[in-house]
Formats: sequence, structure tokens, C-alpha cells
Amino acid sequence: MKIEVNDITMIYPSGKKALQDITLQAETPNFIGILGPNGAGKTTLMKLLIAGMVPTKGKILLDGKPLISQEKRLKSRLGYLPQSFGLYDELTVWQFLDYMAALKGVKDKNKAIDFVLGQTNMSELRKMKIYSLSGGQRQRVGIAQALLGNPELIILDEPTVGLDPEERVKFRNIFSEMAQNKIILLSTHIVEDVQAVCNRVLVIYSGSILFDGTPSALISQTEGHVGLYVSQPGEDIPQGCEAVSKVNVADGIQCRIVGDKLPSFAKGVEPTLEDAYLYCIRREEGKE
Repeated sequence: MKIEVNDITMIYPSGKKALQDITLQAETPNFIGILGPNGAGKTTLMKLLIAGMVPTKGKILLDGKPLISQEKRLKSRLGYLPQSFGLYDELTVWQFLDYMAALKGVKDKNKAIDFVLGQTNMSELRKMKIYSLSGGQRQRVGIAQALLGNPELIILDEPTVGLDPEERVKFRNIFSEMAQNKIILLSTHIVEDVQAVCNRVLVIYSGSILFDGTPSALISQTEGHVGLYVSQPGEDIPQGCEAVSKVNVADGIQCRIVGDKLPSFAKGVEPTLEDAYLYCIRREEGKE
């Protein structure tokens, strides 16, 4: 499978410009993490990729042909979990998955449902009404329906919201294994998940792509711009820097900062992907 996004712009009827001149390509296999602040355009991009909307300008191609003319073919190859996923609360887990499998045209539905129930650790809850599930269990049902039918393209918008750390690690490992022969797009605010499993990262800000490349390439751009120092309560972050984290320690507050120029009292440290992402965003905000 190959997806080509060619110079697309998306302007809503309200006049809001959600995306501006976006161009990217993805071929199987690919596991792409999408990072960006709220309102950056991540969800709009995903809706365009599932043919849920038509771009104001530009084209999206699926295997060289316009996506808009292949909507039925796309749906049969797509697994999608939106950020706000409506579940039919009066149905059991099995009934809901059976309904979704029918919509997708999944062959051998029973076998497919059993498989995704096992993947998401929901087998014992198959007869439970969805309204009786916890938030984390409901999220697992959402993930299960996205995996139905072994799709070639999987688009996940905040899939691990509501899951505990152990479940998060389990699911990102499942996604990583599946990405060996699929295209997976993962939009999340949990940068650690992207660093752990994605081979490629997109940073989107104000409707534009700031970075498209490997996580290690983004991290390398941040070397020399991350520091640690210990402050006291009430002290401000040094001018020109942004706090990544603050942790209470025995002699004060350990601050991790990013900035173009670190203060002399800050000790330089090896950057993480979270440092690199924040530094990328901060540099762009500084241009405005």
C-alpha cells in the first residue's frame, strides 16, 4: 500500500484553516507517530486520510489513484479509532464487534472477533454490556474494532487514553508487531509511546509539518539544547528556556529545560524525543 498526500490545504466553512500545503508519502511497512499541540491539525489530517472529508486544495492518492474514487476499497482495508469513539452501550462487546465486522465486510466474522478479543485481553468480557465497562475497557473495545479484519492501514487517534501504564506498553507492542506489514499512523500526546515504537515522526504545528523524519534525527537536532539544574521554590525558569519537567529533590526542585542557549549553571544532558518535540515547537513559536 502507498499513500500520497500532495499539497493539501483544508479550510473549514467557518473560515478556519486547519491544514496548509501538507505533503507526505507513506508506504508499507511504516509506523508513523504524529505529534502536535491541540488544534495543530492532527485530527483533520486523519479525517482526510479516511476519506471522511475532502481537502479544499490538493489530492490524496491511494496506490496511485485518487482516494475519493476508492472510498469503498479504502474502508475494506482500514482500521480507524477516532479520539471520540461512540459505542453502542446497550450492546454486549461481542454484539458490537459483530456489528462492526459486518460493516467492514469481514470474512469469517467469528474467528476475526475471537482474534481481536484475545489481542485486547477482552475475551472474558465478551458478554458484558458496553455501558458496564470501565473507561479503559471501553477504550480496548475501540482498539479491538480498529484491528478487525487485519487491515492494511491503521489510523489511531489517542488510542491509549484511559489505559494504565502496563496496558499502554502491551498495546504499543501489539501495534509495533503489526506494523511489520502495514501502515500505522499513531496520533498521541504520549511522546514516550512514539519514541518506543515508531520508525518515523511527524511534528505538526498550526496546520503545517515542522518535521518529518526518524525520531533519532529529531533528537539529534536538539543536542546541546537540553539542561538540568536545581532551583528553589518560587524561582522562574531562565529567560529563553522552557521547562520540560520539574521534580522535587532533597535540595530543591530539579528542572529539565530546553532552549536555544542554556544558562551556565545548567548541566547539559542527552535529549529525549519529548525534549526534541518541545524544542521544535518552541523554535516555531519564537518565529511568530
